[in-house]
Amino acid sequence: MRRRANRSALSKTALGLVWTLIASSASITATAAAQGGESLSVARPFEVGPSLSGNYLAAIVAHSERDTLAASTFFREAQRGDPNNRELTERALIAALANGNMPDAYAYASAVLAHDRSNGVAHLTRGVEAMVAKKYPAARAEFAKDAAPQQPDVKNILLTAWTYAGQKQTKRALSTLDKLNGEGFSVLRDYHAALIADIAGDRAEADKRFKRMLGADRTVLRLVDAYARFLSSHGENESARRLYEAYDAAAPNHPIVVAALAELNAGKTLEPFVRNAEEGAGEVLYGLVSLGGRQADELAALIYLRLSLALAPGNTLAIFTLADIYERLKQVETAIDLYDSVPESSPLRINADVQAALLLETLGKSKEASEHLQTVVEAHPKDADALTALANLQRSRKLFAESAATYSRALALQQNPEKSQWLLYYYRGIANERRKDWPDAEKDLKKALELNPDQPLVLNYLGYSWVDQGVNLDEAFRMLRRAVDLKNRDGYIVDSLGWAYYRLGRYDEAVVELEKAIDLKPSDPVINDHLGDAYWRVGRKLEAQFQWNHARDLGPEPEDLPRILDKIKNGLADKPAVAGEKAKSSGG
Repeated sequence: MRRRANRSALSKTALGLVWTLIASSASITATAAAQGGESLSVARPFEVGPSLSGNYLAAIVAHSERDTLAASTFFREAQRGDPNNRELTERALIAALANGNMPDAYAYASAVLAHDRSNGVAHLTRGVEAMVAKKYPAARAEFAKDAAPQQPDVKNILLTAWTYAGQKQTKRALSTLDKLNGEGFSVLRDYHAALIADIAGDRAEADKRFKRMLGADRTVLRLVDAYARFLSSHGENESARRLYEAYDAAAPNHPIVVAALAELNAGKTLEPFVRNAEEGAGEVLYGLVSLGGRQADELAALIYLRLSLALAPGNTLAIFTLADIYERLKQVETAIDLYDSVPESSPLRINADVQAALLLETLGKSKEASEHLQTVVEAHPKDADALTALANLQRSRKLFAESAATYSRALALQQNPEKSQWLLYYYRGIANERRKDWPDAEKDLKKALELNPDQPLVLNYLGYSWVDQGVNLDEAFRMLRRAVDLKNRDGYIVDSLGWAYYRLGRYDEAVVELEKAIDLKPSDPVINDHLGDAYWRVGRKLEAQFQWNHARDLGPEPEDLPRILDKIKNGLADKPAVAGEKAKSSGG
């Protein structure tokens, strides 16, 4: 029995890719078909009923499950049946906003304010509606009514400044922003001040604010990208290139940076991503969500992002952020629709295609996922992210030879290996080991450690493999103990150390470590099976039977189940083999 290394590598890699794009850094209703590609939209059929109470209850259930499409549909139908119900109208507003049904949201906001003049969400919605229509004084009045009691109200100060910018009252806009003088607000203040000054044609003020902003924080790609685009738009392509190259040195190969450098190297001028007051207000709402990170309130984040995209439909990072939230809410179909709406011209389109394919896999649409990823790889054979995603998908399906070959294609794109590639070598090492090519697997795992010494996943895999083969035992146990020191809350890694003790016949020590692993991962069939074997060897046979029965009930791999059933019936052989012996142990 093999220890399970990196059990959820496919999903973790996918989520990591999306959040990297969001943190470092087209209309929502657009489709890939409209952009010249095949739509990936996944049907989600449901029917509204004639009953008011039935639609209301269905809406409540959908809202609790964060199914924003169903919630907005059922609340709309329920509200039509009882248009004077205040609570129902407020719920319909929230549901419409969360799902991006802006015409419905604008209408509900007016209805809500007719009976509740202090409703902040309704005022914010009406303000956005006015901003989209370029009715800046009206927008400003609505934002003022939405203002929270605490001071300063960051959101409304920023939005109000952009209403003045829309009226070309630049000094008033900048003085409004300068109210944000508290600790932690300086970067946000100078960022929006620079954008407003640039739109107004005040190059000196914009440059001053951009420099002050980057002097405080150069780690956020969105800020670097904004200043570099400002420099390029004013004929300073070389300065823009240096900014991107400095960022690339710290965080290599971000698609936005790669695309920008390609345009600069081709002699092109980069366009600002904020070109008017509406897009600036959209940037405010997107920025507040991205600053909140992954712990932000999800419903509030959905609403802010939908309003942001109503103001700035071309903000691809806002689309990615929205899709990531839907992934976390397990609303996979909506997330796929959002990734599919990323414009073909966006530097992030390949990443969107990759992520959509991985989500199709989670829905059990393996054929569609494979075909889509293969199409992406064929269209972009030198895109490392696409190749890596395809290789991960192949590995998750136990197509280890194909997976190793695809990892090799991704690795060949980089002539001089860098630290970030340790993961590719690690994954290829797993694929090679699973296809019984240990010499190549060992080379890959050693290379991964060379690039990233003390990486616990690699220490765990290589150390255990050596123990299993009865070679390099001193070094193997050093690796396993170091892996546990580094990740002592990882049940899989603790299990590896315990199972290594078992393989060497050190059963008392195995029990100690495997009991720790069970505490960390009580529902893992492999760890339960391992602990059962160790209990049997130390004479605790009733407890061994309990652990094997538990392992059986936890849904082990099909190839492991017969062995577990045999141990439940017959126990273990009296004389077990230990690591390095030719005979195989009946346990594990």
